Amino acid sequence: MVEGRVCLSKEVRNELELLKRKRLHRIKSETVCGPSGVTNMMSRSGGDALRAPASCGVRLQGNAESFSRSNVASCEKDVFSKRKVDKFYTSDLEWTEKIPECPVYCPTKEEFEDPLVYLQKIAPEASKYGICKIISPLSATVPAGAVLMKEKAGFKFTTRVQPLRLAEWDTDDRVTFFMSGRNYTFRDFEKMANKVFSRRYYSAGCLPATYMEKEFWHEIACGKMDSVEYACDVEGSAFSSSPSDLLGTSKWNLKKLSRLPKSTLRLLETAIPGVTDPMLYIGMLFSIFAWHVEDHYLYSINYHHCGASKTWYGVPGHSALRFEKVVKEHVYTNDVLSVDGEDGAFDVLLGKTTLFPPNILLEHDVPVYKAVQNPGEFVITFPRAYHAGFSHGFNCGEAVNFAIGDWFPLGAVACLRYAHLNRVPLLPHEELLCKEAMLLNSSLELEDLDYSPADLASHHSIKASFVKLISFLHRARWSIMKSRACTSVSPNYHRTVVCTLCKRDCYIAFVNCSCYSHPVCLRHDIKSLDFPCGSHHCLFLRDDVREMEAAAKKFEQDNAISKAVERQAENGDDMYSYPLSNKFQNDVEDGYFPYCEINVDLKPEIATMTSARGQTVEYGHNSLSHNTGNFRPELTDALSSFAASTLCSFVEQVGSSAKNQVQGLANLGNTNDKRFCEEVPENTYESSVLCLSREDRPG
Repeated sequence: MVEGRVCLSKEVRNELELLKRKRLHRIKSETVCGPSGVTNMMSRSGGDALRAPASCGVRLQGNAESFSRSNVASCEKDVFSKRKVDKFYTSDLEWTEKIPECPVYCPTKEEFEDPLVYLQKIAPEASKYGICKIISPLSATVPAGAVLMKEKAGFKFTTRVQPLRLAEWDTDDRVTFFMSGRNYTFRDFEKMANKVFSRRYYSAGCLPATYMEKEFWHEIACGKMDSVEYACDVEGSAFSSSPSDLLGTSKWNLKKLSRLPKSTLRLLETAIPGVTDPMLYIGMLFSIFAWHVEDHYLYSINYHHCGASKTWYGVPGHSALRFEKVVKEHVYTNDVLSVDGEDGAFDVLLGKTTLFPPNILLEHDVPVYKAVQNPGEFVITFPRAYHAGFSHGFNCGEAVNFAIGDWFPLGAVACLRYAHLNRVPLLPHEELLCKEAMLLNSSLELEDLDYSPADLASHHSIKASFVKLISFLHRARWSIMKSRACTSVSPNYHRTVVCTLCKRDCYIAFVNCSCYSHPVCLRHDIKSLDFPCGSHHCLFLRDDVREMEAAAKKFEQDNAISKAVERQAENGDDMYSYPLSNKFQNDVEDGYFPYCEINVDLKPEIATMTSARGQTVEYGHNSLSHNTGNFRPELTDALSSFAASTLCSFVEQVGSSAKNQVQGLANLGNTNDKRFCEEVPENTYESSVLCLSREDRPG
């Protein structure tokens, strides 16, 4: 939905500096992204919020009349000039007629009552297409323009300048940045965009979608327009607050969606713009949203408030790996890939600046579906579904992310991929899963609840994911205690912290050093860590861990859950345990039993574990104790805690230096051999997104 920002090339920076010195056009250069910190982490920034280094760009400031890109052609020659890109064959556009339409749903007012209930109902079918369209039975009685001009007095936004061309995607030619354009009111931008449209087509009305689609790809390949403006990531909403507006007062008002009872994101205590709170997307003729997948493989919902249509292309989530393979082999050259293996294309695509015609996907048997979105219509993108598109003229849309229970298995895949790329997560996946599972456990104690089949499928996903997570953490904790890797245990009063090694989020347990500056998740070989502050390692553990283990044990008594977990184990699914999955293969031989009680004896030299099967294993330990006296709550920030369940920026401030200081760190595994991200089967939703195929596991 949003485009990313990466650094300008050296040549472009030099040309801009020369232009600045000559004062040809009052251009002021400034970095778009500030220093890495909490603000960067809590906002959508085109995928780069997940990357530890902050990216940068250039802002061009000026008023709507004086700003002229023709006067700065010297600095924009490489950025905006079109060239023939042989690998993108665009002379024959007949392929545009071969892309099938995605499903279109027309719910009744009764079906329209609760969006998440309705989306749960259609997901098993619609998710097979990656995207779908929903035509609202309710209309907004207060137009978006009136909301933004009257209800939100003083509303203004800044556009981004988008190069309107294809790129070779090699070292010398890629679409590498978007420059900030001008400040507009909603009405001023509408006038500018309509003027551009009428000058080109001598018309003020909408033209056929099939015609506009061919026009767009012709323009991208060899047209005369060098760039367009697009206002994306604009904080705010165009849904009216008027009590008489039927759509604004409904649950489909995107300001309300993330807080609905079935929404997993309701458990976040702090809003994240663009994720829990909607953002506006105000476009003009041929404004682009490049190929991308949503952060953490979340769902997205986009409402078209007003204006010209949009064309969307979507790839089903079960074909995401095939999509990335085609992009890696037929769009990017190897010199633009910063990571080897399957994550190479995924890493670049997270920048959200890659655009190419979808006929390449059709030629390599990757399914693609199309939607033409008109005012009053919603477009849904499903987890892990890549999508892209463009505007037919001036329009205003609004979008937000959401998650329901069936998202957790795919969210775990996303977290694992971020860890391999050393990207800081945007959401506390482990915390959300634990909270949702414990709430489910409490609700199941009420026998009179009547659940729909969609609810039961959602519960199945939550239970199986939770059992897998708790099983891993229990084994990891047992192994740490047995190996004498930690010399003390303290209660974990934090919400979520970020591992300084792999950037995974830790909610239940983590290990820290004497100076409390190097939190590490339980997925690493703790004994091999050599912190600069000494060898003292303390295990921080939530005091309700036993309740969580009891809930997981109860869930596993369900035959369907236990079989699902067994199938995952047989398939090598270690989404929660990688890279320590191989380390636990001999645990049973060493005396480990599932859900054995890990009692930390306060007496020195001994720790006792009583297994769930009634067996007891004792082993020596050096001064193992509940050392709560050393806990220093004033160092919450140093532990990169989630302030109110949202990621903080400690990893940005300390993570890279801490990583360099820590010697002999645990081997994170060979990133060239990561098959963990292979495709979830097409019947993902029918099987509650549980069983990953054999190719889903790490090598």
